[in-house]
Amino acid sequence: MQDYIESHSSPEPEALRLINRSTNLNVLNAHMLSGHVQGRLLAMLSRMISPLRVLELGTFTGYSALCLAEGVREKVVTVEHNDELEDTIRHNLSLSEYGKKVEVHIGDCSEVIPHLPYDDYDLVFIDADKREYCKYLDIVSPLVPVGGWILADNTLWDGHITDPAYDRDKQTLGLRAFNDKVAADDRFEKVIIPIRDGMTVIRKVKC
Repeated sequence: MQDYIESHSSPEPEALRLINRSTNLNVLNAHMLSGHVQGRLLAMLSRMISPLRVLELGTFTGYSALCLAEGVREKVVTVEHNDELEDTIRHNLSLSEYGKKVEVHIGDCSEVIPHLPYDDYDLVFIDADKREYCKYLDIVSPLVPVGGWILADNTLWDGHITDPAYDRDKQTLGLRAFNDKVAADDRFEKVIIPIRDGMTVIRKVKC
């Protein structure tokens, strides 16, 4: 089915194909990369929203940042905690024409965001430490205007989200708390899309 979906979706751009391959060959936890289909969804959503600025929490090797940059008008501001990935990120961004639209910051998201020189983002993509998703939501919500968007990755967590076997897993518990928090918050319209590991699409409708 995955092959069918990929073959009937827009092709993966060459720069992203190279990043996909090099990440899978050379980087630990390569499954964290968004990949072809989710990447095309991110690019399409970014083009549909046409945000002035995007904030991404969790760069990994730069794949999703480049996808989001396809629709951004000004820049994608991305934050990655793992400083060992910085050289890889900057190299990968240089492979794409959209790389010049991506601004990279290295450090803990909750510490970096308050010091960024921007105070509003039309689109935020959360894909960092799953244990901290609730904290990230609290930090970014004031930065998103009414009518703005938040995307959260991995919100089905390979099915663990509803599996009692993971009731003590901190990442699973963090995602469950996030999902419950979003579901109960009337500031947001929201829907979980069962693509890959689950993505929640959130629209801020009131302050």
